[in-house]
Amino acid sequence: MAKAYWVSCYREITDAAKLAAYAKLAGPALEAAGGRFLARGTAAKTYEAGLAQRTVLIEFESIDAAIAAHDSAAYQAALAALGNGAVRDLRIVPGVE
Repeated sequence: MAKAYWVSCYREITDAAKLAAYAKLAGPALEAAGGRFLARGTAAKTYEAGLAQRTVLIEFESIDAAIAAHDSAAYQAALAALGNGAVRDLRIVPGVE
């Protein structure tokens, strides 16, 4: 089974305090669900239509594990803390087998 990758791009951060509250809850929730953070931060260099924005890349053992992590009560609590503190584009994509 192919691994899965959670890619979250922050188009806009509207409330840094809400983002900090989210991060305090989200990191532990996603790690407890089997996620492994591979990259986190602002793009060092962009090409083509790339945007220099905060991006997070997390590896999971499967698509199902990534979806379960997102839908977990612990991560939903993190999303509640984030509220309207950021505009994000979140994708879960399968790894190459």
